[in-house]
Amino acid sequence: MTDALPFRWRSVAVPVFAPALLFSIGEGAIIPAIPLVADDLGATLAIAGLVAAALTVGELLGNVPSGWLVSRIGERPTMIGAAVLSLAGLAVCVMATAPWMLGIGVLLIGLSAAAYALARHAFLTVTVPLAYRARALSTLGGVYRGGVFIGPFIAAAVIGWAGSAQSAFWIHVVACLATIALLLALPDPGRRTEAGAARTTAGLFRTLRRRRDVLARLGAGAALVGAMRASRQVILPLWAVNLGLDGATTALIIGVAGGVDFALFYVSGHIMDRFGRLWSALPSMIGLGVGHLVLAFTHDVPDAVTWFIVAAIVMSVANGIGSGILMTLGADLADPGDPAPFLGAWRFTGGLGGASAPIVVAAVTGLGSIAVAAGVMGVLGFAGAAILARYVPRYSPHR
Repeated sequence: MTDALPFRWRSVAVPVFAPALLFSIGEGAIIPAIPLVADDLGATLAIAGLVAAALTVGELLGNVPSGWLVSRIGERPTMIGAAVLSLAGLAVCVMATAPWMLGIGVLLIGLSAAAYALARHAFLTVTVPLAYRARALSTLGGVYRGGVFIGPFIAAAVIGWAGSAQSAFWIHVVACLATIALLLALPDPGRRTEAGAARTTAGLFRTLRRRRDVLARLGAGAALVGAMRASRQVILPLWAVNLGLDGATTALIIGVAGGVDFALFYVSGHIMDRFGRLWSALPSMIGLGVGHLVLAFTHDVPDAVTWFIVAAIVMSVANGIGSGILMTLGADLADPGDPAPFLGAWRFTGGLGGASAPIVVAAVTGLGSIAVAAGVMGVLGFAGAAILARYVPRYSPHR
């Protein structure tokens, strides 16, 4: 089995990871720009947070049909359709004249991102042997992180040249068009046998009912993992706006932090395959909690910008150590012959936390302050670590 993996890995590396890298570069470019564009359109800090939250809300809603869609029409058509939907959302963002219009466009981009991600996840779940699963899925997570690392640097250059944060959306337009071209040019690695396709008909809500026990217990931890990751993506740009940093500087700081995150993806996979899933999950959640608390307690200090950079790096290290943890746990728990329905349910559970966190950040910011919001999320990070410590299966490759 292990001898066959390198050949299979080489045969799918380009068609699996190259389109994902292109798509994530575009998404990474717009993430730091969304709150800035909302601010330019007259949104308050809390409303800007809600607009940014539309990305994760879209990803949550997109998990509902994605498992069914991938099983019915295949990977490549799903991904091409997702890129087209993302182009429609980007068109709305570019033409937006009010925060609510921007939010609709961002929501559509989130819907497309969900379908795109599920297609890659399901394929690697059924093709990669268990002994290499975490490394394969953390590599997929690393590809997304690579895009999030590269995208803000491109955004910083484009924003600096064009003088408008809204110009970052054009980067994702180019990325989506390039993704479609590449998907049409490359062979489709996701073809399924007719028998395999016939099995993937359980559906999201039926799977939610059948696996409700594990989803309620371990899914709560997954939801908090998603919440902390989504909070990081929203609170760092909002913090930069609060500090008065310009768009190019914000994109640069977040881009450097993304580079630290990206550098650790294979380390995470190796830890999970060598020592078990918990050795990645716990340090990740604790580190994300610490990073949020650093922000909460350095809000009004004289060198607040320096502490902002420190917190961004701490959260990036923690996020990198946890690269691929949710995908790996989902693959471990899914039916090996029919993973798509459970993966849709699992991603929905994690996405629920991801969608809720930015709303919580926006609400607490509106009622109190952004420092209070950072403190609340930091406490939730430690709560998530406790749940994972209790319910994550003690996987060991040596058993």
